[in-house]
Amino acid sequence: MACLPARELRLGSNWGAAALALGWFGAACRHPGADSDGSSARWRGDSRASAVPVADGGAPLRPGSSRSPSWQAALAERRAEREQMVETQLVARGIEDPRVLLAMRTVPRHRFVPERIRQGAYLDGPLPIPGEQTISQPYIVAFMSEAAQISEGARCLEIGTGSGYQAAILAELCQETYTIEYLPEVAEFGRRNLEALGYLTRSVFVRTGDGYAGWPDRAPFDVILVTAAPERVPPPLLQQLALRGHLVIPVGPAAEQRIEVWNRLAAGDGQRAFARQQLIGVRFLPFLGPQGK
Repeated sequence: MACLPARELRLGSNWGAAALALGWFGAACRHPGADSDGSSARWRGDSRASAVPVADGGAPLRPGSSRSPSWQAALAERRAEREQMVETQLVARGIEDPRVLLAMRTVPRHRFVPERIRQGAYLDGPLPIPGEQTISQPYIVAFMSEAAQISEGARCLEIGTGSGYQAAILAELCQETYTIEYLPEVAEFGRRNLEALGYLTRSVFVRTGDGYAGWPDRAPFDVILVTAAPERVPPPLLQQLALRGHLVIPVGPAAEQRIEVWNRLAAGDGQRAFARQQLIGVRFLPFLGPQGK
């Protein structure tokens, strides 16, 4: 699929000007990026938020876990920019879950962006990464994480590793995080970013493969979060969703995509086994793979 010129993207004016100034003229192609359509609509529901232990730097810390020196150093970098990002891009748009907000304040987004464009890491929009992919807009990362209603102890699956940023956010919220990337070059980029900050030693597992099939030998999952848009929800992902689990996924062709949340209510694959909710309109890259549509 051809890239769109910057003027055709639904981007905020500040981001659009910065992107043009920095030479980012292309939009994300294929998978797995998104940007908001500017809608103020948001998911409403029980966030199942709860207090979590924190390290000295204010970061979530599970019992028995520890942080690497490289992670501690990264946490100290650009902290004021992360705080501004959270307040102006997330809280101002209605993100409320305290665990999600803490994770967004914690994870050093700039460490998941190619070094040549790190100065724009905290801007209000997606950024290019290797393989003609993107790291999603901060608001979309937070919105989808909140919509997933992630509880402590959850086993989470991400489809579309990309830069590794969303996986790192999930690692702050989930007990175990599994993430699959279709493109080997992109999988390696995300893996390196996660490894450099010690996430691969904190119950984050990365695999290269076709995300349509999910990760059946690690199922069921309490949360499945998809960062690319198929035209229809892949049945294997619904089958791997645990009871009361949530699948958060953008669905539809480029001009008509909406984020959907599927909640498993009962065992089986019938209509009564799931409740579906449609949320905001978005622009994600298409789902890759032979069964992506």
